[in-house]
Amino acid sequence: MRRPGTSVSGSRASRARAHNARALGPLLAAALAGGALVAPATTADAAPRTAAATAATTCTASDADIYRPPATVAAAPGGVIACRATSLPHVPGSIPLHAWKVQYGSEDNTGAPVAVSGTVAVPDAAWRGPGGRPVVAFNPGTLGLGPQCAFSRQLSGAYQDMYEGENIAALLKAGYAVAATDGAGYLAGQTHPYVSGGDAGHALLDVVRAASEVPGSGVARSAPVGLWGYSEGGAASLWAAQLASSYAPELNVVGDASGGVPGDLRVVAKGLDGGAFAGFLADAVIGLAASHPAMPFDELLNSSGRSAVARAKSLCLAGTIAGFAGQKLAGYTERGLSLEQIYALTGTDGKTWGQVVDEQKLGTGIGRKGSGARHEIKFPVLQYRGMLEEVIPTETEDATRRAYCAAGITTQWKLYPGDHLLTDQQAKDDVVKWLGDRFAGRLELGNCLLP
Repeated sequence: MRRPGTSVSGSRASRARAHNARALGPLLAAALAGGALVAPATTADAAPRTAAATAATTCTASDADIYRPPATVAAAPGGVIACRATSLPHVPGSIPLHAWKVQYGSEDNTGAPVAVSGTVAVPDAAWRGPGGRPVVAFNPGTLGLGPQCAFSRQLSGAYQDMYEGENIAALLKAGYAVAATDGAGYLAGQTHPYVSGGDAGHALLDVVRAASEVPGSGVARSAPVGLWGYSEGGAASLWAAQLASSYAPELNVVGDASGGVPGDLRVVAKGLDGGAFAGFLADAVIGLAASHPAMPFDELLNSSGRSAVARAKSLCLAGTIAGFAGQKLAGYTERGLSLEQIYALTGTDGKTWGQVVDEQKLGTGIGRKGSGARHEIKFPVLQYRGMLEEVIPTETEDATRRAYCAAGITTQWKLYPGDHLLTDQQAKDDVVKWLGDRFAGRLELGNCLLP
C-alpha cells in the first residue's frame, strides 16, 4: 500500500529435498510449459558473471513466455522456469549492469506450487567488498492488480506508474545484486494475492533462490542476503523475515528492512474504508479472496461490486486510488455488509473471514533463534515510518515494532518527517547503508529501549 509516486506445508526435510532438486526443476518445467530451456548454474557457488552474450544465448525466452503460466509448475521453489535478458530504462543513473526477467517456481500460502515473475539485476562493476557479492531481495509497494502493473514490466517497459526505480538504482550503485519479485499473480489470467502474507513471503525468498540459477548472473547461492520492502512491500519483506528460517533455511539472510508496514489488516481496513485510499482496501479484499478461495466473495457482491472488481483488476496504482476514493465496502455488497459482518462470515473450510484476516497479522508467533517460536528470526530488522503518515494507521506500524521488541528480536526503529509517499525516498539511503552494515558483519544492537 502506498500513495502514487500462515501456514506453510511440508517439513524442513522435504524442503531440503526440494532445494537439492532445483537443478532439474527448471528444465522439466520449461519442457512442460513449452518455454525456452534454461541452463542450470554449474557450481554450488556460481562462477563469476560472464559476458552479456552468454546470458543472451542461454536466457532465450520471449517476453510473453515470462508472463505465460505453465500448465504445471514442476520447478522447485526458486527454480528458473524461463528467463530473458532485458534492459532497465526506469532505473536512473545509467548504471552499467546486466538484467534478466525471470519466471520461477514458488509456493502459495497453502504450500501448493505456483510460478512467479520478477527481475534479477547485477552491476557490471566488480564487487570490492569482503566475500561474495551480496544480493538484496526487493519487494515493491502497491502497484495495482492489472497485469500491466507488474514491477518487472514497469522497470523494463515504456509504461511507468511507480517510483521505486530509485531504490533499485541505490542498491546497484552500492555494488549489490538485486532480486526483485513482482509477487505472485501477475502471470496471464491470474490475480495478485495482495496482502496475503504466505504468498508474499515465499515469492520474495524464492526470487533470491532464482537469482543464483540465472545463467550468467554470478550470484552465489551462499551470498549474504538482505530483504527490503516498503508499504505492501514492507509487509512482504517482514513476512519473508518471519518465514526465512523454516521456508528457506539455506539462505544466508543477514537483515531485513521494512517500512510503512500494514501489520494488522483489521486496523488498516477500518482506516481505509470510505477514505481517500479506499482503493487499497478494494485490492486487499480481492487479493485475499483470490488467495483463499474457500471464503465467500462473489456471492456477496451486488452489480456495483462485480463491476468494481473487474475495474480494480485492470488498474494500476494511480487509477486504483482515483477510482475508489471515498467508497465504502458495504456499497458493493448485496446486503450492505459492514466490515464486522463480513469478518463473521464462514468459508467452506470452516474459517471465518476474520480468521483469514488475522492470519496475515505480523509480529505474532515470533521469537529469536532457538526460542522455539513458530517464526524464529536470527537476524536484525529495521522498521520505519513517516511522522506524517496518512495511509496506514500509525498505531499498527508502532504495534508491529513493539511486538518485535517484546519478542527479543534486535530491532532498529526510525521515524522520518514525510508522509507515506515521501518517507520511502527519505529512507532510501539510510536503508542501503543499514543493509551494507549487515553485509559487513557490523554489530546492530537495535533501539528497543526507546519509547
